[in-house]
Amino acid sequence: RARLIGKRESGSPAEILLLRDLGDDRWEGMVSPGNKLKPGRVVEIAPGFSAEVREVTERGTRIVQLSSLEPVADAIQQHGHIPLPPYIDRDDSAADAERYQTVYANQPGSVAAPTAGLHFTPEILREIQSRGAYVSKLTLHVGAGTFRPVEVDDPAEHVMHEEWYYVPDATASLINTARKTSGGKVWAVGTTSVRTLESAARDDGMVHASSGETRIFIRPPYRFRAVDRIITNFHLPRSTLIMLVAAFAGYDLTIRAYAEAISQRYRFYSYGDAMAVVD
Repeated sequence: RARLIGKRESGSPAEILLLRDLGDDRWEGMVSPGNKLKPGRVVEIAPGFSAEVREVTERGTRIVQLSSLEPVADAIQQHGHIPLPPYIDRDDSAADAERYQTVYANQPGSVAAPTAGLHFTPEILREIQSRGAYVSKLTLHVGAGTFRPVEVDDPAEHVMHEEWYYVPDATASLINTARKTSGGKVWAVGTTSVRTLESAARDDGMVHASSGETRIFIRPPYRFRAVDRIITNFHLPRSTLIMLVAAFAGYDLTIRAYAEAISQRYRFYSYGDAMAVVD
């Protein structure tokens, strides 16, 4: 519930999209209208819950101080909105709180759901495990960059926002054991998982248990080190996500797959269908 909707002192509407928890109820966020929300401005989100702009960062985001009569985390959950992608042209609803969330997520911090994971139910996960596969977890706090199109002609000039990731010891150990001893294949559910594993991988393909910030931008040509298979939704054109898919599957196969999806009227984007990309 990272989208906060409120009013400025003038009574005009304002929005804050929380991106990163800086501690002590301070957050980095994107604001609208940006030209009106300068340091010192206050946005009232609800009675007893407000946000004061403290500074403007070099990249145009804001550092805001949240204040609430109740714990700020509780206020965000009560008054925040689900930040649906901009191509979903409607207000969020109560149903989105359940539907736009994976069944296995347990760490707050993302501004968007890892949508490939929306296809999995507890029953499907149990069925996967019953067939001898292992399911392991990791974390990537999806940032606003997931919504940003590539607007430069040369993708190398596109600037990725940093995102926090965490690969637990158990996950790294399981992946490394599977790759070294049994020839197992690593299936990454979603581009978020791909970026996390590739950020934590060494040149020899071994995954290092780690956490930190990543700005990895996977695009052709790229040599994948830790991922053998990908499950992912169908993505927007000119997005970093479709470039990642093209880096894995190859440009020609990606174009053919999308043409087939269009001809068969598959559903695209966040609430859409998924595909499995294998070698």
